[in-house]
Amino acid sequence: MVFGVLICFVFIQGLQAETKGISHGQRYEQLIIRNVVMVDGNGTPAQGPVDVVVEDNIIESIRRARTGKGAYEKDEHIIDGTGMYLLPGLINIHAHIHDSRAGHPLPFDYLYKLWLGCGITTVRDVGSNYQKTIPEREKSKEGRIDAPRIFLYMRAGGRTPEEGRKRVQQIQKAGGDGVKIFGLDRDIMKAILDEAHKLGLRVAHHVGVEETDAWADAEFGTTSIEHWYGVPDAALKGSQKFPFWYNYSNESHRFRYAGRLWREADAEKLDRVLKSLVSAQVAWCPTFVIYESSRDFQRARTQPWFDEYLHPAVKEYFVPNPAHHGSYQWNWTTTDEVFWRENYKIWMKAVKNFAEMGGMVGAGEDAGYIYQLYGFALIRELELHQEAGFHPIDVIMHATGNNAQILGMEDKLGRIRTGYLADLILVDGNPLENLKFLYPTGVPDIQDGKLITRGGVKWTIKDGIVYDAQKMMDHVQRIVREAEMNWDNENRP
Repeated sequence: MVFGVLICFVFIQGLQAETKGISHGQRYEQLIIRNVVMVDGNGTPAQGPVDVVVEDNIIESIRRARTGKGAYEKDEHIIDGTGMYLLPGLINIHAHIHDSRAGHPLPFDYLYKLWLGCGITTVRDVGSNYQKTIPEREKSKEGRIDAPRIFLYMRAGGRTPEEGRKRVQQIQKAGGDGVKIFGLDRDIMKAILDEAHKLGLRVAHHVGVEETDAWADAEFGTTSIEHWYGVPDAALKGSQKFPFWYNYSNESHRFRYAGRLWREADAEKLDRVLKSLVSAQVAWCPTFVIYESSRDFQRARTQPWFDEYLHPAVKEYFVPNPAHHGSYQWNWTTTDEVFWRENYKIWMKAVKNFAEMGGMVGAGEDAGYIYQLYGFALIRELELHQEAGFHPIDVIMHATGNNAQILGMEDKLGRIRTGYLADLILVDGNPLENLKFLYPTGVPDIQDGKLITRGGVKWTIKDGIVYDAQKMMDHVQRIVREAEMNWDNENRP
C-alpha cells in the first residue's frame, strides 16, 4: 500500500472529507479516519493517503482513501485527516504515576491529560502508590476516566532470596503486570528473576552501582534495563575511579561522578557486554531525557512549556534539595556539564551500537524528576534518540512497536494494523520531517508572511475513545492555574 509521493500529494489535496459526529471522550460503533498518511510502528516509511476504519475499540480495516459521500456504509462519525499524519499511540515505557510532589498533592488527572495531550496512550508505571494506582488502572481499562492504559510494574526486593521470591508471589496476587527491581545483591536478584519467569511476569531493572550489572541481566533474563547504569559498569577494569571522599548516598556525589563513568568503560569489553545483552534478548530503555539537565542545566530549567503547564508542586520538587530524589544540582559546575556532554556522546554511541547488533531499544521519560515534565519529556526523549543517530522512522518505532514488544503486547498495541486495539494519534504535520511536531505546543513557522503555529497532536484515540488533544492541554492549564492560586494563598505571609 505504498503510493508515490506525487500521487499522494495530489490525492490529499483533492479529497476534502469533513470531520463530523465527533465528541470529545466518546467511543463509536464505527469511526472513520479519512484521507490520512500513516506512519506504522514497525519501522516502515509513511504510506497513504488511507482511510482507517475503527469499530468500537478495534482497527477494522485500512484502505486506500475513498472519495465522495456514501463511500462507507456508515459515515456518521468521521475525522478528516487531510494534511495530517496518523501514528500508533505513543507508549511511555518508564513512567511514574505520582500522587504528590514535595509533600504536596498532585492530581492524577494532571498527569493523565498531559500524557494524552502529548499522544501517549499507554504508560508502564515503574513506581507509584499501588493502593491508589491499581484502582486507577481498572478505571482506565473500563473507560471510566480519561487516562492512558496503565501497566503496573511493582517493586520487588528482600533481605534474602526467599523474601525476594515471596515478594514476587505477592506482586502476582496483587495483580501486578510486572516487576521492577533495584539495588539488589546477586543471589536475591537471581531468585527474583527465577520466580518472575515461573509466574510469567516481566522484569524492569533500574540498575544502580551495585553488585549486579549488565552481566547479571543477561544471565538471569531481565526484560529491560532502565537508564544506563550497569552497562558501562560491566565494562570497567575494576572499580570506577571514585575519589576517597565519594559517598554514593550523597546524590550530588552520585550524579556528578555518574557523568564520568562512560569514559572509563573499556571499549572492547563494552562490545562484549552489549553482545551478551542482545543474545539474551534484554531490551534497553535508556531514558536519555532524565539526565539532560546534567549536561545543560540552563536549558532544563527554562523549558518553554513550564510557564503554562508546570504544576507548582512539581516546580517545588525540582528546586535543588537533598530531601528530594534527583534534585541534586546545587553548585553544578561548567566542569560537570563538560563531563556529562562527553558522557552522552559515548552513551548514545553504545545505544546505537546495541541496536545495530540487533538489540531492542525502547523509549521512556521518568518524568516528575530533574526538570522533566510528564508527556513533554517523552517527546524530548524521541528527539534525543535522533541525536543518538537513529532515523526518525526508527525513533517512532522505539516508542510504539518496540515498546509494545517490551510489554509483551506486540499482538495488540504499537501498530496501525487490522485487528489491533485502536490506540492512534493524528498529528498536524509530518513527525518524520520534524519530531517537534509531536509537542502539543507546536512549532512556530511563517506562512504567507504571517507567523503561525504548526504541529501538535490534534486527536488522541485510546482504546477507541476519541480525545481532542487541545482540550486536554486546556484542562491542564486550568489545573495549574487553580493550583497556583491555592499555592499563593497557602504561602502568603
